[in-house]
Amino acid sequence: MLSYIKRKLSESDSGSSNSNSNSNSTPAAELVRKTSQMSLDNGAIVYGEDALLHELGYRSATDLQETIYDLLRTIRDPEKPCTLEDLNVIYEDGIFVMQPTRSNVSVVRIEFNPTVPHCSLATLIGLCIRVKVERGLPHNIKLDIYIKKGAHQTEEEINKQINDKERIAAAMENPNLRELVENCIKDEE
Repeated sequence: MLSYIKRKLSESDSGSSNSNSNSNSTPAAELVRKTSQMSLDNGAIVYGEDALLHELGYRSATDLQETIYDLLRTIRDPEKPCTLEDLNVIYEDGIFVMQPTRSNVSVVRIEFNPTVPHCSLATLIGLCIRVKVERGLPHNIKLDIYIKKGAHQTEEEINKQINDKERIAAAMENPNLRELVENCIKDEE
């Protein structure tokens, strides 16, 4: 039985290292949680950090990552008649499931890449990403949204804005801005 468990864990480790051997791998990608399951008769015992994900209804960190990507891929660009996925502003490799907080809340980091380094709508895009994920998931997560390193002239300033709860609340109280966000995130009919 012990050799079976070691083999299953080894397969899990080798499978996850292949998926992260991408040349775009970042230090954050190294923190992506691995699924650890041990087969026992017809069931599975989930242990470690993935127990939290399992409680929330996800099989693994990859399952949560894919769920978030499915939410984000339909956000429309504020200026162009395309989605953020079509423009490669958001991409599956830019979503990282991180270590949970001390209070056992899942942490997700989302990285996006504006189409040009001087994009005037990067803050609006970050706000759309935040609102879509917060509304689309049935549970609480800590969401960190960042512009891809080196992809924008004022990335530090924008990163502060899109991760500041008070600024987000104030922005969503503005009826014009709220309407823009709603138009970008609404699902196709």
